[in-house]
Amino acid sequence: MKSELAEMPMVDQQAGRNHNDRPESVPVPHALVPHLHETAILLDIDGTLLDLMPTPREVWVPPGLSETLSRLTERTSGALAMVSGRSLNDIDLIFAPEVFRAVAGHGAEMRLSVGNEADAVNAPPMDKELKRRLAAVAKLSPGILLEDKGYSLALHYRLAPHAEKAIYEAVSLIRADLPNAPIEVLPGKFVCEIKHSGFTKATGVRELMKHEPFRGRRPIFIGDDVTDETVFAIMPDMNGLSFSVGRRAIGVNGHFDAPSDVRAFLARLLDDTRLE
Repeated sequence: MKSELAEMPMVDQQAGRNHNDRPESVPVPHALVPHLHETAILLDIDGTLLDLMPTPREVWVPPGLSETLSRLTERTSGALAMVSGRSLNDIDLIFAPEVFRAVAGHGAEMRLSVGNEADAVNAPPMDKELKRRLAAVAKLSPGILLEDKGYSLALHYRLAPHAEKAIYEAVSLIRADLPNAPIEVLPGKFVCEIKHSGFTKATGVRELMKHEPFRGRRPIFIGDDVTDETVFAIMPDMNGLSFSVGRRAIGVNGHFDAPSDVRAFLARLLDDTRLE
């Protein structure tokens, strides 16, 4: 993070945002999280907890991170959740053998208990014919990787950055041909994702915060991508705080430079005995 010992600028007590709306560095843990038992920790995965890789399957969990997350889950009495575009199945594969509560599939799935596969499914699977047409876009260029998440379809082009314009043009043509299709296009970091409209990470987080052990706690959300902006926007409604990673997103309370800084910050939450 920018300065681990830096104090935050004045924060609006009502909105939970900086007066000048420009995110600054993240303060020392105790200044940010007075008591873990009153806090809910909500974390995006790719680009936030884990470093981005050329393909989604290449991401890996650095040594010590799973233990940090498990201990924070215990210290918050279970109020730690992943908030990801990945499916629950993907999340479990990445962090195996650990299992975490989660809002998955951009809000399409939710798990409130680590013993459950899914507690809520908020969207039907994408239409097969629509998915077939969108999948054909991957044939535009070698290096475009297709990821079928069930509720959404992602076209990754980190290995083919030159294909970005062609991908979005092709997707736009499909949408124009099917104007009534209930879909939404999500631009991301070298990825174009198409999902059902009507649910987002924000709708998932709002639902999550209605349930134990999250109910009544102050949420802290950390994310990096465009799809996380819906959650950034609702944090003031919940007296929560939000932090961006790798960029100074508008309206957040601070930022981290890289996922490694997020991991270090989470580890420091455990080391600060004042948070008991």
